[in-house]
Amino acid sequence: MSPKTRNLRVICLASYAVLCLQQLTDAWLGGAPPVVWIALLVPLLLFLPGMQRDNLRSFVWLCFVSLLYFMLLVVDLFEQPQSVLRWAGMLAVVGIYSSGMLYVRWRARELRGENAQQAVEATHE
Repeated sequence: MSPKTRNLRVICLASYAVLCLQQLTDAWLGGAPPVVWIALLVPLLLFLPGMQRDNLRSFVWLCFVSLLYFMLLVVDLFEQPQSVLRWAGMLAVVGIYSSGMLYVRWRARELRGENAQQAVEATHE
């Protein structure tokens, strides 16, 4: 994996962690019942095993799901534009989406290159 691809993966995972913490903290400070905590975190936590295995589809689907959090955070920011916690969540969502999509694109190119190289080596043996 190239350094730029590795850096994008780290940025995506860090943004993912920030969004999870932001959602949990926001629900806790807002006095939401545990059912709401579960409803906010389960969609995010579903992608964690695939991301750890470097499954590119997990990253793609995380990007799509992060758009739902983006919509929720935009509404929340219109209600409370001074909320630092919600701005942190918004930056995390933008980080997930941007770095996740670039990571998938660059990693897929790298994997295609590795597979092509292995095919060439196999034909020379």
